Amino acid sequence: MATILVVDDEKNYLWMLGELFQNEGHEVLTCEKGSDALTLLRDGQVDLLLTDLRMAEMDGMTLLARAREIAPAVSTIIMTAYGTIERAVEAMRLGAYDFIVKPFNNADLLRAAAKAIERTVLVRENLRLSQSLAHQYHFDQLVGKSAAMQTVFDKIKRVTDSKSTVLITGESGSGKELVAHAIHFNGPRCGRPFLPVNCSALTETLAESELFGHERGAFTGASVRHLGFFEQANGGTLFLDEIGELPMNLQAKLLRVLDKQEIRRVGSEKVVAVDVRILAATNHDLKAQVKAGRFREDLFFRLNVVRIDVPPLRDRPEDIPLLAEAYLQQLVKEGGVRDKRLSPITMDLLTRYRWPGNVRELQNVLAHAALMSKADEIQPDDFPLELAATGDWLTALDRILPHDVPLDSTLKAVERHMIIRALAHANGVQAKAAELLKISRSLLQYKLKLLGNSPDSPR
Repeated sequence: MATILVVDDEKNYLWMLGELFQNEGHEVLTCEKGSDALTLLRDGQVDLLLTDLRMAEMDGMTLLARAREIAPAVSTIIMTAYGTIERAVEAMRLGAYDFIVKPFNNADLLRAAAKAIERTVLVRENLRLSQSLAHQYHFDQLVGKSAAMQTVFDKIKRVTDSKSTVLITGESGSGKELVAHAIHFNGPRCGRPFLPVNCSALTETLAESELFGHERGAFTGASVRHLGFFEQANGGTLFLDEIGELPMNLQAKLLRVLDKQEIRRVGSEKVVAVDVRILAATNHDLKAQVKAGRFREDLFFRLNVVRIDVPPLRDRPEDIPLLAEAYLQQLVKEGGVRDKRLSPITMDLLTRYRWPGNVRELQNVLAHAALMSKADEIQPDDFPLELAATGDWLTALDRILPHDVPLDSTLKAVERHMIIRALAHANGVQAKAAELLKISRSLLQYKLKLLGNSPDSPR
């Protein structure tokens, strides 16, 4: 159920629309004056404003402008007569969600209202998430003490208040979206939508519709108007991830939007003004793509106004302990794992690992280890075997072993430990454990037989 505010100086329309929406289970508020409507917008949780365009005291255009100031999340549908369709279209350019011509078909109005209410819910949810995320991505929440990351943080602070486009580069998983979040949520648009779009996931046939929207009947299956990403992010930030994957035919249209700050929905000749800041990211060398003819040079220069390079995690190992501790605390805060700490040898392992998947891989393996660890202190055994096996564990071992350690007993202890760990990862299947250890199954069985004579042998 939604709350719908209907404004019209014709009482018969107020009565008819009230009955129509109440029969659909909605709460309906009605008034004949725009000033009364503004009072209701201030005082109540209105989900849809349905207003006539031509009214005596305050016309629909003025009401629309005032309503967007008071309740920017509320969708507005303009009702108009045939002679004022051009003004209704102008109202849509100024922010109205839709317009409907009097006399209208009830089914058409109900469909339009349902879509408009859906849009209001979406915008409100985005605003709620924005408020929650604003703290999460505040400058004092950004983690990293390396010189490279301090440079990144300094650039973020310099561009937050600007409207300029920013190109964020770096390997997959390095934290490019985190940088985009920080720019948005520390700037003047923090209370407006932040909409991430993965350009590599856009199909070439539907990409234009997804970005710019379409009108009803624009193509087969387009039964209702659809607002594209630019209109959904209006007033906020559109984060175009993997921008290098954007089809060439859309690159020219994106360039026009950046230059003109206006879009044209598929199937429409009308332009719609948008106020959207563009942040783009890529893990490709766009200059090389320009030379290869896969990316427009003019678009590259337009995006590359400010460039922020996010270094890979392997180039800033001093940040790994900070990131690991911060993410562990986040896991505990979110629930599902109890408070845990990383052992010194585990931290050394994490610091020395190469992290081909960067920060995203670190987060994934920490989540795995936190769930798998039965103790309060996370050990290397709690991590996926490929990570535990590829860390520079010899250096770590050298740090913790005394100089007079007996060789024979130490080698036996290490061998026993590796066998137990392999069996655990193989769920007790000896053939799989032997494969992990790169030995034959018969040799594993022989070693297990030897271990069977020890008091701590695996069962």
